Amino acid sequence: MQQEKTFRDKLYEIIFESDTTAGKAFDVTLLFMIVASITSICLESIPSLYAEYPNTFFGLEVFFTVIFTIEYILRLIAVRKPLNYVKSFYGITDLLAIVPSYFALIFPSLHFLVVIRALRLLRLFRIFKLVHFLSESLFLVNALWNARRKILVFFFAVILMTIIAGSLMYVIEHNANTDFHSIPQSIYWAIVTLTTVGYGDISPITPLGKILASFIMLLGYSIIAVPTGIISASLVKESSNEKVSAQTCPNCLRQGHDANAVFCKYCGHKL
Repeated sequence: MQQEKTFRDKLYEIIFESDTTAGKAFDVTLLFMIVASITSICLESIPSLYAEYPNTFFGLEVFFTVIFTIEYILRLIAVRKPLNYVKSFYGITDLLAIVPSYFALIFPSLHFLVVIRALRLLRLFRIFKLVHFLSESLFLVNALWNARRKILVFFFAVILMTIIAGSLMYVIEHNANTDFHSIPQSIYWAIVTLTTVGYGDISPITPLGKILASFIMLLGYSIIAVPTGIISASLVKESSNEKVSAQTCPNCLRQGHDANAVFCKYCGHKL
């Protein structure tokens, strides 16, 4: 029993900790495999290359899938509570790195979804000691999460405005302009105009339609400031709180602890 615990501790140290020589070597090797896998997928999407080397690309994909599957299993073995790792951000991205390859055996069209492995490059932050960047990113995430209700209210208000504006434009333009042939098409125009994107593929031709379009354009410039103010206020409020560290608890794998914390505030385990 003691031998199994020692093996698990050593495996955790290699896989999850980058402070040791073995941990750094594992992480750098893993990053190299991720980059090589993404490069292979991108090259495979080139028809001329795939037509010339189909077996090579297939062999590489099988190789990378096997490697990442073994790595995922080792991570489950190394942690004390595998379910916490499975539900964590890195656990989900690690799983998404291998699941599309197996689904592609049944649904070949899903094959190129394995490019989602690029998300695993986020481990660069941990490997190269960019903890302060992780802390700042956590700060931004908390600010956005705290402002989520206000953002949702604003989002639904914009949706309502585009539906009303699109419907009005359809009533005004559909008899004189073939571009506005339906309300959904008119709502699409309202979204493009209100967000100040302005593709120009659809435009009003009647005087009343141009007046409505002008009003929506000006309204679009006005509402840009609303989400900016919401997020800015949330950032100011978040900055007044005590700073948190990006340290990961070895027991529950959660982050968001105070900068001077010794024990995990979620499970009580020593950090």
